[in-house]
Amino acid sequence: MQRRDFHRLLGASATLGLTGLGTAFAQDPYPSKPITMVVPFPPGGVADTVGRPVAEAMGRHLNQSVVVVNRGGAGGAIGMAAVAKAPADGYTVLMALSSLVVLPEADRILNRPPQFEVNQLAPIARMTADPTVLVVRADSPWKTYAEFIAYAKANPGRITFGSSGNYGTMQVPMEQLKAATNTFMLHVPYTGAGPAIVGLLGGQVEALASGPASVVGHIKSGRMRALAHWGEGRLALLPDVPSFKELGVNISYSQWAGLFAPAGTPQAAIDKLREAARAAARDERTIQVMTTAGTQFQYQDAAEFDAFVKADAAAMKSVVQRIGKVN
Repeated sequence: MQRRDFHRLLGASATLGLTGLGTAFAQDPYPSKPITMVVPFPPGGVADTVGRPVAEAMGRHLNQSVVVVNRGGAGGAIGMAAVAKAPADGYTVLMALSSLVVLPEADRILNRPPQFEVNQLAPIARMTADPTVLVVRADSPWKTYAEFIAYAKANPGRITFGSSGNYGTMQVPMEQLKAATNTFMLHVPYTGAGPAIVGLLGGQVEALASGPASVVGHIKSGRMRALAHWGEGRLALLPDVPSFKELGVNISYSQWAGLFAPAGTPQAAIDKLREAARAAARDERTIQVMTTAGTQFQYQDAAEFDAFVKADAAAMKSVVQRIGKVN
């Protein structure tokens, strides 16, 4: 090779190398634009109560806005399906509740194609896991669980209970209670926990099961009365409220809230989101907001949360099959 040709080739190679470096540096690091956090329920419910402070804290950690978008309907299935089918680029995440593992099986029970499958979503982190609480209005005639269930047994169908939608996190525990006590109470589905709570306060329904975060303020203000809860032992937020197991009813149910991304999201983006979620769970400002709202972080990182979701899906599959088709 002539010396002149060698230098020409060397120069061309250097130019290509610099061009490649320029292209690499031109690519903005993730995240380079706002992230959308879909809450698949209307404002006012547990997912919204958890999602908003977590989104704010994650945004501070990522130096990028995390914008909450409420997309309710079908017990959360519409918003969950939207994220499951969203581009897997790290810019759409889901703040889901435990109904996530129930809804696909419910669709199969109802002989219709599931709107999404759990494996279409990649777990990022579990944020909370609270037992649901049975509440009635403070002016209701039932001061205790014993009075409530005695009335339910003596008056089949006279007690109505609200929920966030069929097979959602507010119906499943009530169906457990009905089965365990051989009672019939009428289910009234709403579009989310917020509207169901409004329905209870407005006298449209007599009872509901909800995560503490959505009702503890109403309990403390004297607008609602808690009769029992689906957890173990006593709750720190409601120390005077017995568990169903304490009352001799062997049922339990936890309403968890966790972050997911569409399956196939690049691992680098998942790792950034995990770091931000973990930072949110340790952030003193966010912890205070959550405590005031009536819930506490019960954080699980991606791997542990993935195992938790799979175990919960297996358990809820049998629950949904036992419930069968419901109105």
